[in-house]
This record gives sequence, structure tokens and C-alpha cells, in this order.
Amino acid sequence: MKRMLNEGNPYLPEISKVRKKDEDGQKQIKRFKKNFVSLDAYTRHKLMVNSYLLCYKGASGQLERDSSKDRGIYDIIKENHRFLWGNEDLTDVAKDWDKQLAKKYYDKLYKEYCIADLSRFEKNQIGLRWRTEKEVVSGKGQFQCGGKHCEKKKKLTSWEVNFSYEEHGEKKNALVKVRLCPECSLKLNFHSKKRKIKKEKVKKKKHKKHKKKKRRHSDSEDSDSDVNDMPGTSSSDIKVEIQQDADKTEEEKKKEAEKEAQDIWSKPVDVNEEEATGHDEMESFFDDLLL
Repeated sequence: MKRMLNEGNPYLPEISKVRKKDEDGQKQIKRFKKNFVSLDAYTRHKLMVNSYLLCYKGASGQLERDSSKDRGIYDIIKENHRFLWGNEDLTDVAKDWDKQLAKKYYDKLYKEYCIADLSRFEKNQIGLRWRTEKEVVSGKGQFQCGGKHCEKKKKLTSWEVNFSYEEHGEKKNALVKVRLCPECSLKLNFHSKKRKIKKEKVKKKKHKKHKKKKRRHSDSEDSDSDVNDMPGTSSSDIKVEIQQDADKTEEEKKKEAEKEAQDIWSKPVDVNEEEATGHDEMESFFDDLLL
């Protein structure tokens, strides 16, 4: 019994190798995320599309549409652009974060934007269709104007358009997104104004800043009124006391930040929390890509 306890675990080297491999993988993911955020939107688009096409050879062949069913219908296009993944491919996607990001982005591209034919805009006749594979890869309709005969890339605006179509004798409507330059935007809105799509997150941030400014303004007014109401005290004395209180709060904030930093290293990793935020984290990468 003693001899068995004294002998080393024969599986220990293998376990340590696996742990080291996992740690290296996590470091690689962190480096990828850091470098990815520093890139501009178009470079990120090219990186993810190229990564997808290189990692999953032959998958793009499944995106070819059946021209006999090409009616510009959202559900049909979505079905024809669905990818068929094997078990090995799904395993690789689960392991590699960058491949998973590329696949998710590629899935979203085909149902995000459409191409508009504005040649008969004066008659209020606008043709809409989904983008081809070549247009998706090149960024046509996303980083380049979605007008069929336009190639401009600056000052693009996203518009939400009501797409009316007929399926099996039944009239249907679908909201689609088209990204146009200023000239093509005027053509699109020639007869009726369409809804302009804006970033919601930016609005929220501005709204928060506006609230903070209001609070600061109200706090300053309250402090001024308190100074005027206090007998036997000058405004300079009150300002000194307020500055001392502000210094104290800054020191307390520093101590709290140091304590939180220590807790991060000592606290165990919550796996469920990481899984829950993984989807939101990927969606945040697409904010300035899919507008």
C-alpha cells in the first residue's frame, strides 16, 4: 500500500499536458479578441469571411439558389442559404472561438441586406432581391451602396423597406433592410419616407450621458442653494469642504477597485456565466458591421 502511494501517478503527465493545452487555447482566444476589436469594420468583415471560406471548404457551394424558386421571399431565401454541417465541422466550431464567430457572421450576412433596383423610382416601382454569394463576400449592399447600378462607398444609410410579394396566391409583406448612398436614398424616399435604421446602443449611451449631466446640474444647483442658506459661512469655505469630500470618495473608489481586482483572481470562474454572455459578446462584434 505504501509503495502504491509513493509511486507517481502515471497519468499525471498527460493531465498536465491537457491543462497546458487548454490554457494556451484560452490565451489564444484572448489575443484574437483583442486584435479583432482594434480592426476597422471592413477589415473585420474580410477577416471573418476569409476565415470561413478557408476553414470550411465546399460549404459555400451549398449557398447556390434554385433559380426556379427565386421569388425574393425571405423564408425561401433563408432556407436555400442554410448550411449543412457534418459532426466533425460542428466539433471544430465548438472548439475554435474564431471559427465560431466567422460562421455566425456568415450566417447573418445573407438575410441582413438586399439589393434595390431604383431605375423606375419615379413610377414608385422599386425592385428588391437578396444578395448573391459574390456580393456578400465583396461587401456589396453592406460596405458599398445597395443600389443595383451604384458603387459608392461613402455616407451610406440603412433603410427599412416594406417588401410586398405574392406566394401561392396569397399577398404577404416582409420588412427588409437596404443600405444606400445619399443619391440612392433620395430615389428610395421619392414618394414616401422610409424608416431610417440607427444604432440603439449609441442612443442609450447618449441618453445615459444626458441623464448624468442633468444630475450634475441639479446637484450643483442644490449645493449653491445650500451655501446661500447657511448663515456665517462663505462660499470659499464650503468649496474647500466639498473638495475634501470628493478626495475622500476618490480614495474609497480606488480601494474598492483594488479589492475587486483581488477578488477576480481569488474567485472561481463561473462557467454558466461565460456561456450566457458568449452569445452577447459575439453580437457586440457585429454592431458596427450589421447596421
